[in-house]
Formats: sequence, structure tokens, C-alpha cells
Amino acid sequence: MNALRTPESRFENLPGYDFDAHYVDVDGLRMHYVDEGPRDGAVVLLLHGEPSWSYLYRTMIPPLSDAGFRVIAPDLIGFGKSDKPTRKSDYTYAGHVEWMKQFVELLDLNNINLFCQDWGSLIGLRVAAENEQRFARIAIGNGGLPTGDQALPKAFKIWRAFARYSPWFPIGKIIQKATITELTDDVVAAYDAPFPSSKYKAGSRAFPMLVPATPDDPANEANRAAWSVLGRWQKPFLTTFSNRDPVTRGGEKYFQDAVPGAKNREHVKIRNAGHFLQEDKGPEIAEVLIKFVRE
Repeated sequence: MNALRTPESRFENLPGYDFDAHYVDVDGLRMHYVDEGPRDGAVVLLLHGEPSWSYLYRTMIPPLSDAGFRVIAPDLIGFGKSDKPTRKSDYTYAGHVEWMKQFVELLDLNNINLFCQDWGSLIGLRVAAENEQRFARIAIGNGGLPTGDQALPKAFKIWRAFARYSPWFPIGKIIQKATITELTDDVVAAYDAPFPSSKYKAGSRAFPMLVPATPDDPANEANRAAWSVLGRWQKPFLTTFSNRDPVTRGGEKYFQDAVPGAKNREHVKIRNAGHFLQEDKGPEIAEVLIKFVRE
């Protein structure tokens, strides 16, 4: 597998992102992660989606670590400071789940408090369902675990077509389009930083096509098995969806109805936030997670 590594100079002086870099090797690929807070603190695992990277969590990491938690925010393979295989065919749903499982095992993480969004939920919920003993609780915002049995939203189909066919794929501007906040130029540039050219964007281009969209999708059996686990999940489960995301709005109801650990819980609606709610309301979500983990 041929992979590219973004030059370190691309990550110098990014606004709000001065965390130490840490790395592990998964299947011969270097995977980057942020690891802040006391090593003996409760683990909070933050999983980003596409086409973002751990920069998305820069305003959430400090308050969570200041609260005494060990905060871990990896960059998925193909994103951020992690290595980037160059062919779209190098990226599969099963492969991403396996890379994240290896990551959790290599760090020997236990009693994990997971927060996941976008593709972070498609991957994170699978990892949690397949490794129940390592996870203490789950919070999800603007994410899902599709099985191909339900129609995908029109907004997602438009996004998928754009990712597949558009010759222009500006990562930072894509993030801006999916937030309510007006991002400064240096923040937009920070989202672009991992991707010096189109050669680095195979992963971000591939992801939308990997979302299960038909009943015969190759990921469906594993996702249905994960839903079976979630259907008897008694550990705490919280939804924190935003009110202005055209892709996932209303999706929290599936989890609230299906997951026992979500029953009789005061779920949170994040107001005036778009798809990337961490960018719009990061400190607010951090406070929600602090309360959730401490309960």
C-alpha cells in the first residue's frame, strides 16, 4: 500500500492547536493522536469524521483535560497527521474499523467514554459494539450507524455525488459550508493543512461512497450485528445532535428508541450548530460530556 505523509511544516502555528503529537503503527501506517490530561484520568475518546481531523476538537480538548480526563483524539488514517494511502480502493469501512480497533488495543484503552460524530460514529459504534468490555459509555452527535435498509437523506446524496465527481474538493471550505460559525481564514487553512494536494485526498473522497446505501452493502452484516449489541446496551448512552444539520437531523430518535442505555435520559439538543457541531459549539459540548462522564 503506497501512502503519503504530510510534511510537518504544514502543521506549524495552527490557531488553537498546540498539542503534542503522538503516533502508533497500524498495519504499517503511522497513526497520529492527541493525548492530553492525566494518564490515570477517565479516558475520553473523541472520534472525528470526514473530511475533518482532530483539529475539530481543539476547543473541547482543554476543558475536558482540565476536568481531569485523559483526552485522546486520533486522526483517522487518511486524515490529519496520520498517513494517507493514495488509492481510494485502499479505504474500506472494515479497514477503518480494524485500524481503530488496533489503535484502542495498542494504547490498551479501557473504561472508554466515547464521543463520536459523522464517520467517527460509523467507526466508533462498530468498535464499541465489537469490544463492549473496553467501553464505559457513549455519546453521539450528528452521526449514525446505517445498514442500507433506510433511504439516505437527499443532502447526503448530493454530498456523495460532489465527493465523487467534483474536480474541486476544498476541505476547509467544505467544513465552512457545514458550520454556522463564520470561520476565519486561518482556521479554514488549518483544515486544509493535512492535504497539500489532491494526491492526499483519496480518503476524504472515498468515505461518502463507503456509507451503506443498499441492503446488500458489504458492511451491512457487521452493522446489523452492531445494532444487535446496541439493542441490549445498558451502559449510559447520550445523544447530542444539533438542530441545523440537514444530513443527520432527527437521527437521534433511532438511538433514543433502540438503545436501553438511552432510555429515561435527558438528551441534549445543541442549538444553532451545523453538521460540525464541535466547530460551532465545542466548549458547550465539552461541558455536556464532563457532566455525562461524572454522573
